[in-house]
Amino acid sequence: MALQRGFTIWFTGLSGAGKTTLSNIVHHRLQSEGVTNVEVLDGDVVRTHLSKGLGFTREDRDTNIRRIGWVAQLLTKNNVPNIVAAISPYRNVRNEVRKMIEHVGGPGSFIEVFADCSVDICEKRDVKGLYAKARSGEIKQFTGVNDPYEPPHNPEVRVDTSQCTPEAGADMIIDHIRSKGFVKL
Repeated sequence: MALQRGFTIWFTGLSGAGKTTLSNIVHHRLQSEGVTNVEVLDGDVVRTHLSKGLGFTREDRDTNIRRIGWVAQLLTKNNVPNIVAAISPYRNVRNEVRKMIEHVGGPGSFIEVFADCSVDICEKRDVKGLYAKARSGEIKQFTGVNDPYEPPHNPEVRVDTSQCTPEAGADMIIDHIRSKGFVKL
């Protein structure tokens, strides 16, 4: 597989929906097929380094997503494919980031992937116990419990992670980027 131009695959969805799992599989598949310069920006890791000190107010969440978007824009501009896995709960800031990335990478260079999964299933998958802490009031402003999540209206790829294996979801994403000419065999 040969890289044709930079792009951003932006995973959005609730905590526990499968964003990190899907992004890791897509990352490994791209690398194994010859796209070795692909970078991953995971929301939890970015918060530790790039957005340290930010809280979980709407303003802080938007600032965090804009920072991740700025890095993704730079990578896309320099023909480095990148994968972002971040809850990014608010539609307007995701659309703002889409415009930033498509401004430098061209139309379609922002590929929104909605890891679609109900709160109930995400809660059952939650090994960290975050949903339980949010329900007990221990965690405030937790997306999907006491803070909103705005699903995308028209994502490029929607993966129902409650019905689809991670491998099948990754296939859908790889098929999309191939169909759009971002990578060629």
